[in-house]
Amino acid sequence: MNKIDYKSPIGLIEIEGSAEAVRSILFVERDEIVNTIHHETPEVLVDCLNQLDEYFRGERHVFTFPYHFEGTDFQQTVWNALTTIPYAETGSYKDIAVSIKNEKAVRAVGTANGKNKLSIVIPCHRIIGANGKLTGYAGGLWRKEWLLQHERTFNK
Repeated sequence: MNKIDYKSPIGLIEIEGSAEAVRSILFVERDEIVNTIHHETPEVLVDCLNQLDEYFRGERHVFTFPYHFEGTDFQQTVWNALTTIPYAETGSYKDIAVSIKNEKAVRAVGTANGKNKLSIVIPCHRIIGANGKLTGYAGGLWRKEWLLQHERTFNK
């Protein structure tokens, strides 16, 4: 598996994948770029890095590079449903459970949401509590708040 790091305005993001697809986009708690682009870096990872950079500059609302989920059928169904939440909008675990026709699976949706390895691209940061409050985010609630505000700022 190949890796490259992207220095975002809210911390370092490690992108991992193969020549075929990105498999992981996760915030890492370090300050130094360890994984740099070199001549053997798959083009799909470079494309992902460039699209993330466009996103953070407010120029991209949809991602087009190939990615691959690794999870159970249920998790993949939830992650696919997350991609239907439009840029700069939010939804709840219940909204996702209803959209996948499994209204009682609210907690399971929350668990699947927490196992998403494709941060930002599979927009789990757009999930908020049914009461309108921010709920957990693996990258930290402060990042979630930043991402939501960023998207509101650049929503055209």
